[in-house]
Amino acid sequence: MSESTTSISPATEAPHLRRILTLWDLIFYGIVLIQPIAPVPLFGVAQKLSDGHFVTTIFIAMLAMMITAVSYGRMAALYPSAGSAYTYVGRGLNPHLGFLAGWAMILDYILQPVINTVWISTALHERYRDYHIPQIPFVMWAAVIVGIITFLNLRGVKTSAVANKVLLFFMFIVVALFIYLAVRYLFHMDGWPGVFSTQPFYDPRTFRWPTVMTATSFAALTYIGFDGVTTLSEEVQNPKRNVLLATVLTCIFAGVFSALEVYLGARVWPNWHTFPNLETAFMDVCRQVGGILLFHGMGAILIVAAFGSALTGGMGAARLLFGMGRDNVLPRKIFGHVNAKTSTPSYSILLIGAASFGGAIALNYIGNAYEHAGETLNFGAFLAFMGVNFATFWQFVILGQPGRKWRILTDALLPLFGFVFCGLIWWNLNPIAKKVGLVWFILGLVLLIVKTRGFRSKPVMIDFSEG
Repeated sequence: MSESTTSISPATEAPHLRRILTLWDLIFYGIVLIQPIAPVPLFGVAQKLSDGHFVTTIFIAMLAMMITAVSYGRMAALYPSAGSAYTYVGRGLNPHLGFLAGWAMILDYILQPVINTVWISTALHERYRDYHIPQIPFVMWAAVIVGIITFLNLRGVKTSAVANKVLLFFMFIVVALFIYLAVRYLFHMDGWPGVFSTQPFYDPRTFRWPTVMTATSFAALTYIGFDGVTTLSEEVQNPKRNVLLATVLTCIFAGVFSALEVYLGARVWPNWHTFPNLETAFMDVCRQVGGILLFHGMGAILIVAAFGSALTGGMGAARLLFGMGRDNVLPRKIFGHVNAKTSTPSYSILLIGAASFGGAIALNYIGNAYEHAGETLNFGAFLAFMGVNFATFWQFVILGQPGRKWRILTDALLPLFGFVFCGLIWWNLNPIAKKVGLVWFILGLVLLIVKTRGFRSKPVMIDFSEG
């Protein structure tokens, strides 16, 4: 027998991803996704919504996110895929429900450039008008920002991993400087009683559970992105252990670190009613403790981070629409078009740019634009979280795993509690977020009914790796 028939050449082996990522690699990736400044742009709006209890809402949201993170980790061990919630609900529960979970995720991608356009435009319009920047209208700033983002995405410009690491490094430097200066400021003002206080956690004069729960739905934006850790499941050493641990530990880091930033901000500026502008309130806190240098430092980091998020979010949304056009879920001639010179889905990018500009202007016209954009983003996110929690219960209790008995706490009670908890937060979203989200959900449902001929066939699998 010849050698060629007794051995297999490495060139003919099936391609596969190498399992080289450690637990700490996953945690670092999760921190990059969430960012250590995640609560900073939310600060003023969240303080208003919670009536001064943003810290408390962060911890309440952390409980919901940790339980959901456990569900994500367990489902990732069963179904390692880039689809995340879409895959877990579709394969663990029902493919039609999975499609709707994926449709909800697409709304999140579309709203990423909207919410970041709103914040950058507000910051440049309101907070820098006294620093040699002309008082340019919000609509003009929005047009410039969306125009730059759309142009860069049409050219195929991407932020590199090195740039993200450099930005993350400077984020930690600025946040560490703020923490040091805030503690020093509070100590000089009132000694240790000024540094340590229960007021940001619970103020009996203003604490109301309905208010806090409504604010929690907004505070949950602090954790958006943690589920991205599960998309690396196929490249992780010991995925059954490390993916679950990484998602949970990423949520804990985000919650504790964010709570520290927000706690110090609330101690430095306890009365949110006196903020000059809610969207950029934390910058005023920075100026209070560190002067104009920290004010500009935090502002620059926030603008660069928001711009990068808008750039990647816009391209991610465009690539998802392209994937749906390519697979004939949406009209192929429009959404499946690729520019021959730049290899980018140019029509989809232009549509996302138009949606970003129109959404930012509409929300600014309604008022409280950043709040409404954030809560609308959470409409899709929490639907996906509820789906993953229930899919975990269904997969491990109803369907079961071969050779394994289900456990009442981890398999049933925990995911069901996560489902109800996330449902409660979702229910407390503001009315505008619910209306916009409901319209989007109905569009997805109609599309699903048409494409599956009334649920008689399985929906087309959306390739979320394109995003």
